Amino acid sequence: MTKTLKTAGCAIAALLATTTLATAQDCADPIKVGVLHSLSGSMAISETTLKDVMLMLIEQQNAAGGLLGCQIEAVVVDPASDWPLFAEKARELLTVNEVDVIFGNWTSVSRKSVLPVLEELNGLLFYPVQYEGEESSKNVFYTGAAPNQQAIPAVDYFLEELGVEKFALLGTDYVYPRTTNNILQAYLMDKGIAEEDIFVNYTPFGQSDWATIVGDVVALGEDGMQVGVISTINGDANIGFYKELAAANVSADDIPVVAFSVGEEELSGLDTSNLVGHLAAWNYFMSADTPENADFIAKWQDFIGSTDRVTNDPMEAHYIGFNMWVQAVEAAGTTDVDAVSDAMIGQTFPNLTGGMATMLPNHHLTKPVLIGEIRADGQFDIISQTEPVEGDAWTDFLPESAVLTSDWKDLKCGMYNTETQTCVQLTSNY
Repeated sequence: MTKTLKTAGCAIAALLATTTLATAQDCADPIKVGVLHSLSGSMAISETTLKDVMLMLIEQQNAAGGLLGCQIEAVVVDPASDWPLFAEKARELLTVNEVDVIFGNWTSVSRKSVLPVLEELNGLLFYPVQYEGEESSKNVFYTGAAPNQQAIPAVDYFLEELGVEKFALLGTDYVYPRTTNNILQAYLMDKGIAEEDIFVNYTPFGQSDWATIVGDVVALGEDGMQVGVISTINGDANIGFYKELAAANVSADDIPVVAFSVGEEELSGLDTSNLVGHLAAWNYFMSADTPENADFIAKWQDFIGSTDRVTNDPMEAHYIGFNMWVQAVEAAGTTDVDAVSDAMIGQTFPNLTGGMATMLPNHHLTKPVLIGEIRADGQFDIISQTEPVEGDAWTDFLPESAVLTSDWKDLKCGMYNTETQTCVQLTSNY
């Protein structure tokens, strides 16, 4: 059955439901949601739980009556932390399984791999993880943080609150850390940090030997200046990094680390006794004290069958993104990608930390910025929280990007040059 016929059938079923109390079984086919997360390989430590939360959200929506009178079916695939395989699995979801939307990816290299497929087949992706910005596709809604909602505020915290004078930018060797650190280098130099006081290092996925790198970071502070680490290390490489810090007797008082990819899920697999005081910058922490968060945690732990399973920031991003997609489908009366994309702009939904998230014309969310301090139990004390910040697709701190804006509502362009007043459409080749 084609998507057009399926959408029509669901719409008819929804209409019948208002007069004849028709059930979801009136739909010939369910609405299909693709779940594209690594369940094996180096990124499984972070992505498996995102698959699980999507299954929970879909189950809850079905229990509430489904969508457009239809039940929702999850189609789960495992791209296995293999970046080209992400593209193959996305194509499979869209052409073989005929999914109506995809929720997935973690690393930017996996998202970049999927982008050409989405744009070729007009698929729709909700991407739930912080990223480097410098992108705005009509086929993607970015529900994680842009650099101005995570990386820049974290650097400001180091500068203003901790008095950091030298910076070690440590990242995994792929597009997100490299682009983010390019932005941060420009920002730090604009703030008066000398180029020679910024140490940059990249390591492969799964890096396990951190002795030399940690030694280099410690050496930065031999002149007595305060050193801080900005970490864009991803996946299970974080385990070895933090273990080496502990082995070198480096505490948060000596050299504070703020991480952008370490949350509750990653810490649940670590001995955190030596990590107390180190930091993470996210837009959600499990320790947020709100009724919405308490309800979410209770439902999650009931669904997963364990009070030990934690929640984290990308889970909240999927929670917001999925519920906004449901609202947009209901507003559009169809799962058609173009109609849903138009209806997505302006959608609002409560954050789990308080306040409302709003989907902007650049396909990014408004998000509060939170700084959390690691506790011995693997949770975070929230030590800083802002009002919602609008996600910026193009940074103000790289000259070539400062003149760009994204607006899929009025300008219908993700890369609009405000100086030349022209739209540059690079499609998948950002």
